[in-house]
Amino acid sequence: MYNPKSHTAEEFINHEEILSTLDYAEKNKNNVALIDEIIAKAKKEKGLTHREASVLLACDIPEKNEEIYKLARKIKNDYYGNRVVLFAPLYLSNYCVNGCVYCPYHKKNTHIPRKKLTQEEIKQEVIALQDMGHKRLAIESGEDPVNNPIEYILESIKTIYSVKHKNGAIRRVNVNIAATSVENYKKLHDVGIGTYVLFQETYNKESYEKLHPTGPKHNYAYHTEAMDRAMEAGIDDVSLGVLFGLESYKYEFAGLLMHAEHLEAAFGVGPHAISVPRIRKADDIDPNVFDNGIDDETFEKIVACIRISVPYTGMIISTRESQKVREKVLSLGVSQISGGSKTSVGGYYNPMPEDENSAQFDISDRRPLDEVMRWLIDLGYIPSFCTACYRKGRTGERFMAICKNEQIHNFCHPNALMTLKEYIEDYASPETRAAGEKLIEKELKLFNDKNLEADLEDKLAKIHNGERDFRY
Repeated sequence: MYNPKSHTAEEFINHEEILSTLDYAEKNKNNVALIDEIIAKAKKEKGLTHREASVLLACDIPEKNEEIYKLARKIKNDYYGNRVVLFAPLYLSNYCVNGCVYCPYHKKNTHIPRKKLTQEEIKQEVIALQDMGHKRLAIESGEDPVNNPIEYILESIKTIYSVKHKNGAIRRVNVNIAATSVENYKKLHDVGIGTYVLFQETYNKESYEKLHPTGPKHNYAYHTEAMDRAMEAGIDDVSLGVLFGLESYKYEFAGLLMHAEHLEAAFGVGPHAISVPRIRKADDIDPNVFDNGIDDETFEKIVACIRISVPYTGMIISTRESQKVREKVLSLGVSQISGGSKTSVGGYYNPMPEDENSAQFDISDRRPLDEVMRWLIDLGYIPSFCTACYRKGRTGERFMAICKNEQIHNFCHPNALMTLKEYIEDYASPETRAAGEKLIEKELKLFNDKNLEADLEDKLAKIHNGERDFRY
């Protein structure tokens, strides 16, 4: 039985409910009256159910799709404005005991170089990232209880937070590691992680078990129920995602929204973010083997439909995607992107030669961070390294209450401008500095609160004179 409040995976991600939803969506994809009704509900900016959203995703009426895209752009702007948060992945270890058939880190891949960073090497990686200008990291590690035990992850997080180099500091460490126990999630919470990230890969249980034939990740229920254990442990910022291309995108879309609905129903807090990666070529992995790949147009519509269905959530896109695709989906819903990324262990300080490549997947957007910053500024976005909500305790239910009332601008907008100012002063090329200063000047004129504007101008002047880390 489908039950979004249940803590049993096959009840809150119910296969029969998804099949019924897809059948309903297919039968109604040209039902103009129903589509208009769903769009009208979406315009209230309170979200849609997985069934309503699936109808919009299936819709193939061009003028209705344009309405969907237009609404997605409006909701993105209403909730997140023109801010884009930047982060970088940091790969700690590619040792892994799982047999995931889409990942080059799988245990049977004997020719990929295996590497695990020492704490000194982690410091070197962090300094290299700080010298780029990064303030937010997402740490990644394969699942290996011998090489990558929870104690190694905890020690690594402490090391990352301890590194202060020139004006650089990592202010938020998000964690993307395998599903674990409530006890271990409590340990992660206690060392001050930001968001816990775990991709489902696929919500189809039968496909999931075939794609994960060996190793602890084979257990569908344990993996799918991981966010419940994280929430129980006190981690109230969690991030969902599927790997589009492994299973039918319509199935994954419905499952993803059902997971968000479950978190809302069971804990009162939906996902802090949703990621939308597509499978990419990597060592030992040919994406053409998987027959569920989606084109750019379909991908863009998925992003738009997620945005109007879960308006409060952050949406993340990585350097898996090209500059062209990233530019398109930024306006449709994406609010966080990676920049200057490396997906190999030790890829920032001392990258491996090409013939010793240990990257988890091929990167499409290879531009350095400063070029990404300039690109965003030229598009009219405010590149942000803000971590204020996390460090001020505005997480979980507190954050969602502010975000759902579309009040997050009051914090995020000025905080974004201050982190941009820090970047300009410490890391930017002359061209990016000039463009950034011009953008800040323009944005200051848009504030309605003159007291806030005056206070922000004072803080920006202090940043120019060498002070750092102001936040509202």
